[in-house]
Amino acid sequence: MRTFEEAGRGISVTDPATGETCGEAPDMRPDELDAVIGRAHRAWPGWRADAAARTHALLGAAGAVEAAGDELARLLTREQGKPLAESHAEVARTAARLRYFADLAPRTRRIGDGRPVRSEVRWRPVGPVAAIVPWNFPLQLAAAKFAPALAAGNTMVLKPSPYTPLATRLLGSVLATALPEDVLTVVTGREPLGARLASHPGIRHVTFTGSVPTGRAVAEGAAASLTRVTLELGGNDAAVLLDDVDVEGIADRLFWAAFRNCGQVCMAVKRVYAPARLHAEVVEALARRAKSVAVGGGLDPETRIGPVNNAPQLARVAELTGRALAEGARAAAGGHRLEGPGHFFAPTILTDVPPDSAVVTEEQFGPVLPVLPYGSVDEAVDAANGTGFGLGGSVWGTDPDRAEAVADRLECGTAWINHHAELSLAQPFAGIKDSGVGVAGGPWGLYGNLRPFVVHRPEGP
Repeated sequence: MRTFEEAGRGISVTDPATGETCGEAPDMRPDELDAVIGRAHRAWPGWRADAAARTHALLGAAGAVEAAGDELARLLTREQGKPLAESHAEVARTAARLRYFADLAPRTRRIGDGRPVRSEVRWRPVGPVAAIVPWNFPLQLAAAKFAPALAAGNTMVLKPSPYTPLATRLLGSVLATALPEDVLTVVTGREPLGARLASHPGIRHVTFTGSVPTGRAVAEGAAASLTRVTLELGGNDAAVLLDDVDVEGIADRLFWAAFRNCGQVCMAVKRVYAPARLHAEVVEALARRAKSVAVGGGLDPETRIGPVNNAPQLARVAELTGRALAEGARAAAGGHRLEGPGHFFAPTILTDVPPDSAVVTEEQFGPVLPVLPYGSVDEAVDAANGTGFGLGGSVWGTDPDRAEAVADRLECGTAWINHHAELSLAQPFAGIKDSGVGVAGGPWGLYGNLRPFVVHRPEGP
């Protein structure tokens, strides 16, 4: 693969806190993928052959990531915008995921059906995997894809977003100190590089995180080679507050469930349904926090909320908010872009929002949160389930059993009680409806990178 300097082509990366260029990455041509994927195929037999060596290499990779943690975190903050503490947490999660999957192995299962035949289900890696990662959690989402794929014995070609390629390239260099050559390759470039990677006949599994329209295009491209896909396509998670909720007691948790990483989290709370009699209290509690939180560049230790990552996303957040205000909504806090350089939007709490406003029915993916009143729990559940998304949801109240009974009615892959968007490395993560296809996380993420292989032999001679 030619480097940026050799090819004379590159991607300029913008620091979203300043609007200035903070680095460059290679802009690979789609036709250059053939050689990269060819090398991944040649590296595959040796990598899949020795499970003990894989474990050792992945544990070494985790240590290398931790050793480079400060450099990775600062570069991640510069190109993504998130507060430095959140970048350090993302690096730590990357190393933890490598350790978790290094110690996970598929289990051979014997099937007994009464016949004099011994049948065993064994597991084999699928081959080179393509991973396409968005810009909100570049390292953490990359690790969510490469850790199980590599642990299963596959090789991988990883493509980060053109908005955040720098930290991922550095991560690739760090991992290369522990992994065999060509087991993991990071490629960067503008479209149609991702489309070519997803549709390449040498790829056996495509794992993608991003928007619904792009996910559909990835699935269509992979279908030409009958390549399996895992698609995590975002969400529009609802938080349903019950009439016994302690508003002030849950306000901090609810606020940060919506505004962590400037609201750029697929499983963030993106709409709140509050009982009509508590609606004003909920709006006031959230607005107070939105008005007082420190917004600024992620390298400033006082910052709690950074910028929106890129100009197109900032424009979308502003457009959805402006449209809602024009439709009659009121901004109890924020509602506007902040003056000065960078991609900053004021943390926004919207009230009096029409239920069919796009800021409610679509994924805004920014620091904007509509709060809507409801009359009955049935009405709230119907509204929570009333979009095409089904990633996560939560129910908040002082009676956990009652809250869980309501959560059981939510149409989503994960439901939380009195908290939101917290995941264990050992649990499955999947959405329904437009939120995706396939499962990530835990043993399910490992098996998603394997295929069953069945061996039959007679019990006798």
